[in-house]
Amino acid sequence: MSAPEQNLRIDYIEFPAADLPATQHFYQTVFGWQFEDYGPEYTSFSDGRIAGGFYKADDLKATQPLVVMYATDLEAVESAVRAAGGAITQAIFSFPGGRRFHFTDPNGNELAVWSE
Repeated sequence: MSAPEQNLRIDYIEFPAADLPATQHFYQTVFGWQFEDYGPEYTSFSDGRIAGGFYKADDLKATQPLVVMYATDLEAVESAVRAAGGAITQAIFSFPGGRRFHFTDPNGNELAVWSE
């Protein structure tokens, strides 16, 4: 990716799912989404414009999806989140495809920022 036009834009969104195969079938059938599995507890989707994923969650509650933004300088954005009063809920960590961190805004909404 590394495209400057993607910097600081919503880039990925994640949803909980109790049954990943049923979730894939639903979104493939209704919306034509394409999927790529990353083990038994995570699947990524593409709708042709934006990408996202579904993670295995046995205890589904009323929850928000995880909005994931892209940044060209992950450490700088993490510092900016802290300086602006956000709380880091997961420090920078590696995952297949890059690195990311999670934070909450002053209202308690959790978001994430990733980079390659």
